[in-house]
Amino acid sequence: MCKRLHILIAILAVILISTYAAEYVNAEENNESRLIVGFDAEFPPYGYKDDNGEYVGFDLDLAEEVCSRNGWELVKQPINWNSKDMELNTGSIDCIWNGFTMNGRENDYTWSSPYIDNSQVVIVKSGSGIEKLKDLKGKVVVVQMDSSAQAAFTGEDAEEENIKLAESFKELQQVSDYNSAFMNLEAGTVDAICMDIGVAKYQLDSRGKDFMMLDEYISTEQYGIGFKSGNTELRDKVQNTLLEMVKDGTFEEIAEKWGLTDCICLDENSVADDSNTDTKKKDNFAERLADVIEQLGSGIFATIKIFIFTLLFALPLGLIVTFLRMSKISVIRWLTKIYISIMRGTPLMLQLLVVFFGPYYLFGLSVSNSYRFYAVIIGFSLNYAAYFAEIYRAGIEAVPIGQREAAMVLGYSRTQIFRKIIFPQMVKRVLPPVTNEVITLVKDTSLAFVLAYTEMFTLAKQVAAANTSIMPLFVAGVFYYVFNFAVAFFMECLEKKLSYYN
Repeated sequence: MCKRLHILIAILAVILISTYAAEYVNAEENNESRLIVGFDAEFPPYGYKDDNGEYVGFDLDLAEEVCSRNGWELVKQPINWNSKDMELNTGSIDCIWNGFTMNGRENDYTWSSPYIDNSQVVIVKSGSGIEKLKDLKGKVVVVQMDSSAQAAFTGEDAEEENIKLAESFKELQQVSDYNSAFMNLEAGTVDAICMDIGVAKYQLDSRGKDFMMLDEYISTEQYGIGFKSGNTELRDKVQNTLLEMVKDGTFEEIAEKWGLTDCICLDENSVADDSNTDTKKKDNFAERLADVIEQLGSGIFATIKIFIFTLLFALPLGLIVTFLRMSKISVIRWLTKIYISIMRGTPLMLQLLVVFFGPYYLFGLSVSNSYRFYAVIIGFSLNYAAYFAEIYRAGIEAVPIGQREAAMVLGYSRTQIFRKIIFPQMVKRVLPPVTNEVITLVKDTSLAFVLAYTEMFTLAKQVAAANTSIMPLFVAGVFYYVFNFAVAFFMECLEKKLSYYN
């Protein structure tokens, strides 16, 4: 029997290896006849998902035509914009083609010729009283993370005038996408959005007259197609095809379809510039590591704050929810069960959005920017209290009912029975599952980014994008591991101390 089992395992292994080898060969062959375009799927009109669930946009139409003329298959690959460099460097995508700003990134990629002239503009609510850039003094302005707008205010090549303007803001916030930015603007938690003019026009057309664009521009820049540094062969093929499209009028037709005719700047004589090919000078590893840790300092503090305050409120709240869940009053018991079901059955990210934007969309109440941190703590506390409540309930019900009956015979009150008999035993029983939830909380703190609250992992992604290096993400990973190791060690020591009955 054992021999037959070994033979069967060997046969299966051979089949799997053969299948993988065949797929690998096919993949290698297919790579030569396809173009994998990386794009932000929330960046209309350059790339986004339409009402039919299809990825469409100006840049994707250009890519489709380029692939058609070269006999390539177009693979539209949505990417996390903060991870675009890792996607490109690892070969997961062939290029970044999505309203990708060249300015300030000239040495980081092999670029096509610029094909779009783009400007950074400011969007505000109609009737806000903000009409000029100078009116943004003391206001909260939001930009997309690692966007051209952010670079215009804080980048190495930012103009002195824009740097001073940013310094006059009450705060410059970052969000992951423009939909979140407009939700913040509509709810009144921010005063203005800085964004690309093409995207701004699309958003204004879609959202009606509730918003307006200021006449003054923040900066002007150019879009290009970014390839992995040194990949001039693929760049030249795409570039030459684009020039053919300019010559026969196809390029302008696509631009007209998307309302970008006034922005195109590519002509038949455009030549890609390879003069800036020197890589940036890097400091030694120790200096870069120290610099990254210093930059992540504020994010680490923010993560620890979320962790501590969530436990401070969620642990006792979970006990209250447990009492309600075990109530003899059926209405209270069922309402509590519904609350627990919602908290455990919906994503924490969605719950955070409801807590933050709910007061405005449900009751028309404007919320202040300072409410952002409180919303994070409320959302996390309500979510984790539901999990702790069920853990507590399991611990309480695990205590033999005979002990309660014996205590009642001895004259103990219900409060004394719980405090002196049930609670101590419950704590010892629930420590392992509570430890798991606490460790999960450490990692879940990264979800605070959905409310534009910059905790450690969000800050690590920002630093990684700015430095075009994966080191900040590894440092963040080390922090999470060390933090969780310390939490697990503390909980294990507590568990051993309470296991006196052994």
